[in-house]
Amino acid sequence: MLIGRQLIFMAISLKSTCFLQLKKPEAGFQVCFFPKKAVISVKTYSPVAAIRTMEAVGLSETFTRLRKQEKVAFIPYITAGDPDLSTTAEALKVLDSCGSDIIELGVPYSDPLADGPVIQAAATRSLAKGTNLNAIISMLKEVVPQLSCPIALFTYYNPILRRGTERFMTTIRDTGVHGLVVPDVPLEETETLRTEAKKNGIELVLLTTPTTPADRMKAIVDAAEGFVYLVSSVGVTGARASVSNNVQALLQEIKEATSKPVAVGFGISKPEHVKQVAGWGADGVIVGSAMVKLLGEAKSPEEGLKELENFTRSLKAALP
Repeated sequence: MLIGRQLIFMAISLKSTCFLQLKKPEAGFQVCFFPKKAVISVKTYSPVAAIRTMEAVGLSETFTRLRKQEKVAFIPYITAGDPDLSTTAEALKVLDSCGSDIIELGVPYSDPLADGPVIQAAATRSLAKGTNLNAIISMLKEVVPQLSCPIALFTYYNPILRRGTERFMTTIRDTGVHGLVVPDVPLEETETLRTEAKKNGIELVLLTTPTTPADRMKAIVDAAEGFVYLVSSVGVTGARASVSNNVQALLQEIKEATSKPVAVGFGISKPEHVKQVAGWGADGVIVGSAMVKLLGEAKSPEEGLKELENFTRSLKAALP
């Protein structure tokens, strides 16, 4: 089943900002994201690293600061609500305290087609426990003021459409979110998203892939804000044994087309991957499935948070 999806992504990525050229969701498509009221309880764990408390700047400003310091951004990804939202809240604090520059937080979705088995399983577990967008927003309102790095929300298009683009943008703005990644929205359909995002100070990150034609890639990077998300390989998310050598040439091609920062993701899971991609000239490195696996498969939330802290420090140490 997974192989079949990968072939589909390869065939249609020429026409998409990433892997998917999906139709707009049917009006009657049912996704349990928006109950009238969401109540969560955020437990307090005690990560070894101290929690920083200062106002975070946006994605673009973060990259500007790092470039002046000749540093590469470290961008971890975790799935909200796996194993539970209380642990997600503590994980965000741990990632921030360990030196993350931007954090991607995934909104669990019932059909995450761009995601591999690890993140798909995390989304399934999260949804089964009742995680929804309202609960995630409530959690973020509590946690974001305690973070020094910006949050970029990673969500599929359907939840945005169901809530209404304008309302969605104002909601995440009021939560303190700075960036947005929507992997399944085609470039041609980003105009409304970009307009509403800009009105609310949200930076819309767009994706380009190894099979994106040069002219389309240029259009994508022109429209992207915050940073350009370079997908390192064809297929879905997930840890891989190595990073394709094609990434170096792709980075060079994108950097010739734009001065915007470029972050590389999909398949990066080890300190040596992080070091290699940074050496190729990436402005940022995104690590997702390996992070999600640690939290989702740990024997306890406390153990998962400790493993996350150690892993994050090892990845951060590999960057200049």
